Amino acid sequence: MKFLNEHIKNQTFKQVYLMYGEETYLVYQYRDRMKAAIIGDDTMNYSYYEGNKIDIKELLTTADTMPFFAERRLIIVQDSGFFKSQTAGLAEYIHNMPEYLYIVFVESEVDKRNKLYKAVSEKGYVSEMKYQTDAVLMRWIQELFKSEGKSIGKPAMEHLLSKTGIQMSNIKMEIEKLVCYAMNHDEITIDDIDAICTTQIQNKIFDMITAIAMKRQKEALELYYDLLLLREPPMRILYLITRQFNMMLKVKELVQQRYNQAEIARQLGIAGFLVSKYISQSKHFSLGQIMEALEYFAEVENDVKTGLMDEKMAVELIIIKYSRNGD
Repeated sequence: MKFLNEHIKNQTFKQVYLMYGEETYLVYQYRDRMKAAIIGDDTMNYSYYEGNKIDIKELLTTADTMPFFAERRLIIVQDSGFFKSQTAGLAEYIHNMPEYLYIVFVESEVDKRNKLYKAVSEKGYVSEMKYQTDAVLMRWIQELFKSEGKSIGKPAMEHLLSKTGIQMSNIKMEIEKLVCYAMNHDEITIDDIDAICTTQIQNKIFDMITAIAMKRQKEALELYYDLLLLREPPMRILYLITRQFNMMLKVKELVQQRYNQAEIARQLGIAGFLVSKYISQSKHFSLGQIMEALEYFAEVENDVKTGLMDEKMAVELIIIKYSRNGD
């Protein structure tokens, strides 16, 4: 992102960009900033293509059209799937683009072995937008509140992140709600956050896993029933439980290899405050218990898919099994 900022500031653009990654908020922010910097409000020389059914011949016809009373033509191509499939002629075209043409590709996933990916890497610039670290998020949160005449302390920020998760779009939406809610005072408190902020589904799963680990069976089941009331499908809940146990396994293995929290966060690409939560959860399970649980989850999923078990009951039995005292 540092180089994108430099390109925008200095107006020294590459002819082709690829922006992708899990932090879609940043992907879309930089997509829009690049559009404004390259073409401004010129709609005549700007084209936008989206989806996995884009006609490449039509796209290239647009690309070969000279700009009208301008020096540049910009094309933004979003969620095309071009970087995970064969794209006849497009990689070769990128190597021989006309000087007036600029293309910005915006994707959620890419295959780095793909010919088009390699062509864009050689001709232009590729930027992967990952989830930001907790330190970066906290600085950003402080700046957002500061711009609204508000302040927030570190404990309140950590509490906010525990509710929102680390997706920046979720965080920004909750900050907007907090600013409106706290109109009569300047500092955002934990009570404000509890009063107005929505706990994301994944964070409810986190709380449920914590309740399971702490053998608080009643609380774990209540959280499960809350998720069902929110129309969360039982099999998605099982998927999220499995993902949490997988992460616990990875964290526990790295802890045993004497990695510190910052190193674990870098290795796994997650926020530091999440690492401490995974460490806390994993202390209640041995490596063998976690691996046995993952095998059991796979068996349960197969039983549901083959009609041997009801999906709602299957997940409930998992929660009961692993939150029972003495297991």
